[in-house]
Amino acid sequence: MKTSIATVSISGALPEKLTAIAEAGYDGIEIFEQDFIAHDGGPRDVGRMIRDHGLDITLFQPFRDFECLPQPLRAKAFERAERKFDVMQELGTDLILICSSVHPRSLGGIDRAADDLAELGEIAKSRGLRIGFEALAWGRHVNDHRDAWEIVRRADHSNVGLILDSFHSLGRKIDPESIRAIPGDKVFFVQLADAPLIEMDLLYWSRHFRNMPGEGDLDVQAFMRAVMATGYAGPISLEIFNDQFRGGNAGMIAKDGYRSLISLMDDVRRAEPETTQALPVLPPRVGIEGVAFVEFAARGDDADQLASQLQCLGFNRAGRHRNKDIDLWQQHDIRIVVNRQSEGHAAHTWNARGTTVCDIGLNVGSASETVARATGLGSSPFFQPIGPGEMEIPAIRGLGGSVLHFIDAETGLDQVWDVEFETVTQDTDGAGLTRVDHLAQTMSYEDMLSWTLFYTSLFDMQKSPMVDVIDPDGLVRSQVVEAPDGALRVTLNGAETHRTLAGSFLTDSFGASVQHIALATQDIFATAKVLAERGFESLPMPANYYDDLAARFELPDGLLDQLRQGNILYDIENGETFFQLYSRRLTGGVFFEIVQRAPGYRGFGAANAPFRIAAQKRLGRPKGMPQA
Repeated sequence: MKTSIATVSISGALPEKLTAIAEAGYDGIEIFEQDFIAHDGGPRDVGRMIRDHGLDITLFQPFRDFECLPQPLRAKAFERAERKFDVMQELGTDLILICSSVHPRSLGGIDRAADDLAELGEIAKSRGLRIGFEALAWGRHVNDHRDAWEIVRRADHSNVGLILDSFHSLGRKIDPESIRAIPGDKVFFVQLADAPLIEMDLLYWSRHFRNMPGEGDLDVQAFMRAVMATGYAGPISLEIFNDQFRGGNAGMIAKDGYRSLISLMDDVRRAEPETTQALPVLPPRVGIEGVAFVEFAARGDDADQLASQLQCLGFNRAGRHRNKDIDLWQQHDIRIVVNRQSEGHAAHTWNARGTTVCDIGLNVGSASETVARATGLGSSPFFQPIGPGEMEIPAIRGLGGSVLHFIDAETGLDQVWDVEFETVTQDTDGAGLTRVDHLAQTMSYEDMLSWTLFYTSLFDMQKSPMVDVIDPDGLVRSQVVEAPDGALRVTLNGAETHRTLAGSFLTDSFGASVQHIALATQDIFATAKVLAERGFESLPMPANYYDDLAARFELPDGLLDQLRQGNILYDIENGETFFQLYSRRLTGGVFFEIVQRAPGYRGFGAANAPFRIAAQKRLGRPKGMPQA
């Protein structure tokens, strides 16, 4: 499979785009005419520069308003085309995209269009070039790939073919199954884009809201399954118009696109195993069995404060690393690692960000297959030297400097706690906390799509609709990615301003991701009682909150008093209840949440978020945290 991306899809000048595209692993580019024209080198120089990056030019585009014009406009269109053919030959590419006309004087007519394309195809053939015809979703007369195919079919020329674009077909809600009837050798090129479902003008939607496959709501997989069933064997390319991407990090966006493309085509291979094109072979999406550990980088008084908080939460200092300054704190199936090392990844993270979560371990069926899929999708493996008697645990670098380790029972990696740690105290009942319910990760809003794609392409996880969380000083966008059985839940919180609690955490921690850790209990009131006895300081909630609960809900007798006394928050969804209790923020801004969720409750207490955030802001920053 030959991978490609349109230069218009990412930010920067042409040389910056080419560097990002090459480093992400693509085979070629669609060179967008505007990028070429804006560059200060001639077409031969541009072609050489592209090939010096190890890339091919898979397509030159777009050529607009060609077919069905009256004279003298028709003659001028042919003259323009010949000039573009000159440029193509100097660039070193043989295929041009002609999009269906939106010209106000276009006459329309399938036969007229076919005749125009056939005549141009003969000129192209004499130069060793090809032309591909694409139906724009807002084309004046041709806005459906079925009509575009009929025009190409009637043109009946070896150098005239069809270009298919997922957005133009799916955006108009055209059944992609109709593509299966098209001969694969007459499909010259395929462009891919996803998009969120928004009711708006097609042109505006296309020009501003496209995103990578898997980041939106269009059935791009069904589209590509139909394409591959034709026997198509050409490039598969991304063409993304997105305001956010135009101002984003070119390297990250290029890598996101590559990840989305490889993941999509792996899904297509599984669904259409008879496809004739060689598609990427990856292990399947990883099923997650739970959170194995959460590791903090911490030093000095901050590490002592964290250890004290863990004690208040009912954790035992269960183990001490045999070679390193690392403690294991445990309660039932929850493991918190506190790493005070002065070298290695944790030390580098602490030097950059202070006390923060530096590593997350996940229990998976096969650690080696997880890393194989991740690296196939463009992630980098993570390595650091291991000491005597230590185990080599597979890991990757995630986004935002994060690291993920993978532990499985298959290879005995789940024995790491016995192998590398000496027992300090035996497990006790603690405070009734049983497992990690979810992790909350914070990033800038412009990076949210990257994080969502990272999780959903690597793991067997689904994304929820995005919701708005109201902060007294702004808005935070929140989206959940979740394993089917809830073994891993991650709330992704996109901050648009440093004035919000999420934004200030991101600023103060220099880009740390995990802002809070939610721990599950089966009886939050019993847990709250034990926590109070152990000296735990909960986040105080105002009386107004509980007065409002009494007005909104028919609560059982005595429940409101229990909630008020414990600073416990309450929510109900389809008759299923959810309780929340928060710690105060630690140095570094991280905090803990304790939750009790009824089996049918799928949310995260979003209705309570504004009141929790306001309460946290009233307390101000914890000691040691810098001002924004």
